Amino acid sequence: MIKKRVFSGIQPTGNIHLGNYLGAVKNWVDSQDEFDNIFCIVNSHAITIKQDPALLRAKTYELAAVLLACGIDMKKSKLFIQSEVDEHAALAWILDCNIPMGDMSRMTQFKDKSQKNPKNINIGLFNYPALMAADILLYQTDFVPVGEDQKQHLELTRDVAERFNRDYGETFKIPEPMIPKMGARIMGLDDPTKKMSKSEGKPNHGIALLDTPDEILKKFKKATTDSENLVRFNPEQIGIFNLLTIYQIFTGHSQEVIEAEFEGKGYGIFKVAVAEAVIEGLKPIQERYAKLTKEQGYLEEVLSHGASEVRKIAQKTYKEVKERVGLI
Repeated sequence: MIKKRVFSGIQPTGNIHLGNYLGAVKNWVDSQDEFDNIFCIVNSHAITIKQDPALLRAKTYELAAVLLACGIDMKKSKLFIQSEVDEHAALAWILDCNIPMGDMSRMTQFKDKSQKNPKNINIGLFNYPALMAADILLYQTDFVPVGEDQKQHLELTRDVAERFNRDYGETFKIPEPMIPKMGARIMGLDDPTKKMSKSEGKPNHGIALLDTPDEILKKFKKATTDSENLVRFNPEQIGIFNLLTIYQIFTGHSQEVIEAEFEGKGYGIFKVAVAEAVIEGLKPIQERYAKLTKEQGYLEEVLSHGASEVRKIAQKTYKEVKERVGLI
């Protein structure tokens, strides 16, 4: 049986955090036997915001090491750097020529990022969704794991693929969204009304996967909760619900077991328990990461192999697209 193909991308900016891991990467790892997975470090997307070149390069390799440490298996999946496959940018241009300005103007992420970076509102930031669409469509993707904040971009991808197929003939597979049932939306520890984000600069906002045990414990102890002092899976207790979600994923315990475990106990005890579960869960990842970062040659070899594997697929799709629009 031919496996369905999944495409996922992650930017090499900031520090990969618990929200990235529980909302995306852990699901990538767990699905490797079920799907034909292509994982992309989307460094071309990163430069829509000014980057220090040396830091971007270092963060790209750091992210690759973290993903491998989390369990991405190159025998089961493909991992590569976006800029190493030229067809991404080339296809994005053709898609740009087939996306109405009105569709792009409605993208909420452009508006949000423009407000955060008013001095750097560039064309790349505006065209970001076209490059994202190219990332996905190049590989004839069946499913794209997306959070709520990326659903609009995937809808645009589906729209442009359907329009292209209508105008030029069947070319692209129409991708479907894949939203994880658990952990899809991990919130900030300091403000549980906001999704945990790499771009949030506050020190107690999120847990980085490479944080030390002391840093993790300190951040969880300061996590925002409420005055009810009841550890229960009540979505209205947004701070506690967020911590419970994290605890449940790391322990694998049911809601009933967890609520019984902390019945009559205060938030202080609960927060320490969450921290200890996270510290223990991240320990093997951090140990593998430490080994991988000592093997730069191995990382380069892995990423080069991944790029050569996916390039075959990308070239085939791009060649067909060029023929369809009359470029060759």
